[in-house]
Amino acid sequence: MRRPRREPLPDINERLLRFEQVRVIGPDGGQRGVMSSREALNQAREEGLDLVLVADKADPAVVKIVDYGKHKYEQSKLKKDKKPKGQDVKGVKLSPNIGEHDVQVIVKRARAFLTEGDKVRVVCRFRQRELSHPEVGRRKIEAVIEAVADLGRPDKDPTLSGREMVVVINPTPTGSKKDGKTENKQDGGKEV
Repeated sequence: MRRPRREPLPDINERLLRFEQVRVIGPDGGQRGVMSSREALNQAREEGLDLVLVADKADPAVVKIVDYGKHKYEQSKLKKDKKPKGQDVKGVKLSPNIGEHDVQVIVKRARAFLTEGDKVRVVCRFRQRELSHPEVGRRKIEAVIEAVADLGRPDKDPTLSGREMVVVINPTPTGSKKDGKTENKQDGGKEV
């Protein structure tokens, strides 16, 4: 049985005595200067705080007098904030015999997803007897695509796979010069 990998112990307090000299930053963020690591540790203990390594590659190493628990929390929060928001794929479903009002409800939901920057996967599910007329479902999907054309456009035409016709609509990037040029080409006009 394999043992779980243990996290390395943090560089705080006595573990920093391996450095002869350290540059100390106080809890208020102010510089306290260069001193021996033992002296810095004593200052931290007098204030009831921890001595935490900030930059070990610097010469001399930089340490900060802080509450370690609070410091660790702030670091994890910074890491979380740096993660980019991924683009989600939201789905809407319809059927070939869906009513006009229901199509408008689906369009409204799809528009909301596209304005949030998410992709929309439109699925038209057929019953066995409805598979003989896939053009009915295609028209419903194309009605949704036309209704959200100002916010997004599909990668490719709706495709029938099994009993489902699927299309993914990508949101159009806002403020892009590239889109203006492609629209001119599609209209038959010349590129400016």
